[in-house]
Parts: sequence; structure tokens; C-alpha cells
Amino acid sequence: MPTKVLCLAATAPELSIWPLISSLLFGLALFVLARTIRNTLHTDDLQQNDAWQYDVSRINALRQISPLYRWFQPVIQGFAQINRSLFHNRLPEVHRQIQASGRPRFWTAPEYLARLQLLSLLMAPIYSWFCTRILGTEGMVLALVMTALNFLYLRYRLAATARYRLFRIKKRLPFLLDLLTLLMEAGSTFLQALDEAVSEFRDHPVGVEFGRVLAELAMGKSRTAALESMRDRLSDDEITSIVGSIVQGENLGTPLALLFRTQADVLRIKRSQRAETLAGEAGVKMLAPAVLVMAATVIIILGPFVLSFIYADFMS
Repeated sequence: MPTKVLCLAATAPELSIWPLISSLLFGLALFVLARTIRNTLHTDDLQQNDAWQYDVSRINALRQISPLYRWFQPVIQGFAQINRSLFHNRLPEVHRQIQASGRPRFWTAPEYLARLQLLSLLMAPIYSWFCTRILGTEGMVLALVMTALNFLYLRYRLAATARYRLFRIKKRLPFLLDLLTLLMEAGSTFLQALDEAVSEFRDHPVGVEFGRVLAELAMGKSRTAALESMRDRLSDDEITSIVGSIVQGENLGTPLALLFRTQADVLRIKRSQRAETLAGEAGVKMLAPAVLVMAATVIIILGPFVLSFIYADFMS
């Protein structure tokens, strides 16, 4: 009995420590949660220094335009660090698609991929709930597959948006070049003509892109550098050819109005050639459905005769 009392007396101080530790941990968790919520809802600019002022300005802009980035900034930056290692070969293509699709220029390729990954993970609990209700615990595998497919769909959507926006730009670009030609032949300078053309096409992607060219010219960039910047943003073969021709003609002293008229005609010729190519491919693509229709027609016509012959032979 005395030994038992001594054991209880020895362990009593140790047992009394655990409530204190749990209280401290709970208070620390509440403090971290409150600080995280405050930092999430806080939208003021971060402090800058000389070394990182440009990147911090970009982050400040992202925090202003993207609530998702403001709420989950540490998570997105963590995923972005992983993406730089895993997808370093695909990041240039993702960056090109971000620029071509008209997304805010403050996104970097790793961060935008992290945004897509975070959106997919936020949908994962919904997929898990539905799949487990239907299939039970085996539905977790299907939920993981659906989460991965969600990320692939968002990635495909970015690429599709970039392609469609480039198609719209190339479709309307000849008309903008014609307007620039008419304005410059009427006596306007290049900046005046470009300002008027951007105002005319302000609701179209081609107006947005040339508006960025106009803004860069207003900030002191040379005409060649501003056009090459647009070429790098869009990264399309036809636009690269047009910008290269304009830059070469400007270096040789060719009038810009003549260059714009020539490039507009070249774009229309390419559009006609592309339409002819698509029309020629349509016949080849229709061959397989036509063969299936012909086979079905033959089966419908000859099927009764074949069946009657088979059954007549069987009955005899």
C-alpha cells in the first residue's frame, strides 16, 4: 500500500502538466488562426525593399485582382515552388498560353499552375462525398481520378482559350491594319493612327494587344521594341512574320502605311488559303462517315434477302 501511494505521488505532477500543455497548444492554434485570417483579409501593399520591389509589386497586384491568391497565397507559392521542379520543361509553354489567352500579366507560369491545382483540390471533397455515397469507400479512387481530370480540364481550357483568342486576333487584324493605313495616308502620325485604331477596337482582343503596344510606346519604348514585345506575348507564326516584316521595313525606311497595306493583303491571302485547305480536308474527313452510311444501307437492303435465304435453307 505505501508503495502504491508513492507511485501515485510520483506520477501526479506529470499528469498535471498535460492540461497545461494542451491549453497552450489550443491558445497557439487560435492565435495562428486569427493571424492567418487577418493576413488573408488584409489587402494593403506589402513592404518593399530595393532587391525585391518589382516582384512584391506583382504580388500586391495579384492580391488585389485575385481573391483566391489573397486567401491561399502561402499554399499557391508552395505549389509554385514544386511546379518549378516538376514542370520546368513545360513552364515556357504555359507562360505563352497565359499571355495569349489574355490572363492578367502578373501571373507567372508556376503560380498559375498552382492556382489550377488548388481549384482542383478544393473540388476534391465534393467529389469524395458523391463518390463515397454511391460506391462506398471504393469511391475514393474515383474521386482522386476526377480531381486529376479536373486539373487536366482546367489546363486544356487555358490552351483552348489561348488558341481561340489568337484566332480572333488574326481574324480582325487585317481590318485594324487597313484602318491604320487609311489614317496614316490621311496625314495622321503612327501614334495618332494607333490611338484611333485602339479606340475603335477597344472591345476586341486585337485592340487590347495593340493598346498594350500603345501604352509601351507612351512609356518610352521604341516602336520596334513594343512590336517585338507583342510578338513575344502572342508567339504565333503569322504575327511573328508580320512584326518581322514591319521591323525590317522600318529599318530600311519603307513607309509604314505601305507596310500595313501589304501585310493586310498577306493576311487575307493566308485566310483564303486556310479556308481552301479546310475545304479540301473536309472531303477526306467525310470519307469514313460516308463508308459507314453506305455499309448500313447495304445491310438494310440485302439483310432481308440473306435472312430469308438462311431460314429457307434451315427449314428445308
